Amino acid sequence: MTSTEVTTESEDSGPSGYAAARLRLLQEKARSGPPRRAALASLTDDWLTALFATATEQTGVRGAALVAVGGYGRGELSPRSDLDLVLLHDGRADAGAIASLADRIWYPVWDLGLALDHSVRTPGEARKTAADDLKVQLGLLDARPVAGDLGLVAAMRTAVLADWRNQAPKRLPALDELCRERAERQGELQFLLEPDLKEARGGLRDATALRAVAASWVADAPREGLTEARRILLDARDALHLTTGRATDRLALQEQDQVATALGLLDADALLRQVYEAARTVSYATDVTWREVNRVLRARSVRPRLRAMLGGRTAATERTPLAEGVVEADGEVVLARTARPERDAVLVLRAAAAAAQSELPISRHVVRRLAVAARPLPVPWPAEAREELVTLLGAGEATIPVWEALEAEGLITRLLPDWERVHCRPQRNPVHTWTVDRHLVEAAVRASSLTRRVGRPDLLLVAALLHDIGKGWPGDHSAAGEVIARDVATRIGFDQHDVGVVATLVRHHLLLVETATRRDLDDPATVRSVATAVGSASTLELLHALTEADALATGPAAWSTWRASLVADLVTRVAAVLAGEATADPEPAAPSAEQERLAMEALRTGEPVLALHTQAETPSEDGEPEPIGVELLIALPDRPGVLPAAAGVLALHRLTVRAADLRAVELPTELGECADVLVLSWRVAAEYGSLPQAARLRADLVRALDGSLDIRARLAEREAAYPRRRGVKAPPPRVTVAAAGSRLATVIEVRAQDAPGLLHRIGRALEQSAVRVRSAHVSTLGANAVDAFYVTGTDGEPLSDARATELAREVERALG
Repeated sequence: MTSTEVTTESEDSGPSGYAAARLRLLQEKARSGPPRRAALASLTDDWLTALFATATEQTGVRGAALVAVGGYGRGELSPRSDLDLVLLHDGRADAGAIASLADRIWYPVWDLGLALDHSVRTPGEARKTAADDLKVQLGLLDARPVAGDLGLVAAMRTAVLADWRNQAPKRLPALDELCRERAERQGELQFLLEPDLKEARGGLRDATALRAVAASWVADAPREGLTEARRILLDARDALHLTTGRATDRLALQEQDQVATALGLLDADALLRQVYEAARTVSYATDVTWREVNRVLRARSVRPRLRAMLGGRTAATERTPLAEGVVEADGEVVLARTARPERDAVLVLRAAAAAAQSELPISRHVVRRLAVAARPLPVPWPAEAREELVTLLGAGEATIPVWEALEAEGLITRLLPDWERVHCRPQRNPVHTWTVDRHLVEAAVRASSLTRRVGRPDLLLVAALLHDIGKGWPGDHSAAGEVIARDVATRIGFDQHDVGVVATLVRHHLLLVETATRRDLDDPATVRSVATAVGSASTLELLHALTEADALATGPAAWSTWRASLVADLVTRVAAVLAGEATADPEPAAPSAEQERLAMEALRTGEPVLALHTQAETPSEDGEPEPIGVELLIALPDRPGVLPAAAGVLALHRLTVRAADLRAVELPTELGECADVLVLSWRVAAEYGSLPQAARLRADLVRALDGSLDIRARLAEREAAYPRRRGVKAPPPRVTVAAAGSRLATVIEVRAQDAPGLLHRIGRALEQSAVRVRSAHVSTLGANAVDAFYVTGTDGEPLSDARATELAREVERALG
């Protein structure tokens, strides 16, 4: 209907002049948003009240009322919204009179060309229909009297709400399933280039469902930001209705600029960012609310049986430690009672990493508490914070809900201020499935499955998170991203070399795929230019994995077997060029003065000697230093079984190995001969709780070496008594022989998911294969262990190629 038609029809639309008044209201520039919706609902109420009064006078019907339900009941009338009405009657008037009353109301609405969803029911019929049809029941929860017998409407509302609350254990799971099915059909509003503001996940339907959950008294949605999110979505729908003149909820590309202008926004991208942000708020509230609903309903079903078993007593919620200051309780990650976020700056990342690794949701209350109370991290970050970030990024799909929870409370932009530029930023290229920020997280998820292919999984995961960070800035996003990535990598505590690698990866994250698909690979100049840009074989290895992760995270059209083969061919050619570089033999450096002192003491006594040093960052605000790492030095005369024994003792004491170095130090004896003393340098952290005393560690190490402490059995007993959560599914271990790794030994490289006792199992496998470990270099990068073992045969010589390959297979089988 055109504006001219509305104006013409207003002359004979009834005493209220509703059509003309409606048109004037919608054309007012000064009134929009909630005030206009409320005014439109009030105007419509007045018109329908007049219609109802006239109709009841003409038909003589008493005991009836006109009820607004659904969006109209909530007063959320958009310009082209349906009028959802129920004619409620007490059943005493005859059917003909009720039908006549209905016709005298419905036909004037239709005559104006307004969409009408209508029904005629008694209160009993309304309750029965609601019991049979969930959508009807949801509409009646928002029932509001427009005209007629207010007592009749109040009684129906009371009965319907009582039914809803009584039937919550059955109806809420059905509503949850309804929302999930709709989300599956419509997609995620926050990622769609042409979103449906009502039906897509995170849209107005989900916001209404949250109201219904709150009305059940089972759980309540997080209220922070939810009202504003609803307002943004409704305002966008209003503007869409006015600019198109249609009752549509889909924000089509060709209409986005007009809608943005109507809302006073800069452009279509600004509109989408605002809509996406609102949808993200609704989606997060939806996730939190349904998790709480399921928890409450589960508890209600279990509690009566449990109380009977306990003789009426209530069982305490079990709290399982996950990390220092972090526990699992009732299926969520919460803070330990002793946790002090105001003192522990790393707690945010430690809790997030523990949640992702355990595949558990992080409690909304915990995230809010951390957002309010957590200390800001010092710059640069301490090593533990960087490791926890890498652990979080390496958890695969489980990273996403945890990241979203942190982002919902503003913690991500607090940790990484540059993230604000890409937050909810749309990507107009239809190849892209996600917004820029979600694409970056998806790239890290994809990269987590490729960590066994690279020597520095931490650099791969961080580069994946940052590779498109420049899209929030003008110009070439790769060039802008290089600058930002350098700043971020420095901020989170990487050294100068690693900062340079991350910056290079971000700057050239498109280099391999663009060169492989657009250039002649048979031209030596092409390959040399890539080699020059990349600089080293290790960076090439990382760039290859990043290229694949980026493409897989973009969308199904961005990666194919053909593209993968072209990129692999280019990488092979570039690696051949880089192989000509001179490489130094990475033999162990000279021992420090303290290591030499301990070694001499161990040689003199013939027993293990230990030293435990706590490293501390700058003092906190109250002047107390806060530990960020512990260095453990062990020296003892060379003998078989040292590595698995020492690693096993640390695992028994719940010490996580962050880095380790084993070397043989040759010292002169009193007889003038030389003897080897093994020096093990560990950087460790307690999984949770306090650190063990050095004397206890030494005693257990002595027992492990003399065979009186069965490490393997003790670890198995603990695993059986306290089984670990299922956790994330990590890529399988990969054990390889490093090409040209050393002139003096064979280098066996192990890349695996870090786990308690991992180093003990590796050490046992090497011992059982009758090889001698000359030195070892162990790194735990987030949740990934990247270890190198320099081994020889019993004759002290490097292994043959065949024996080295077989050894790698044996270790891989032992870890599998």
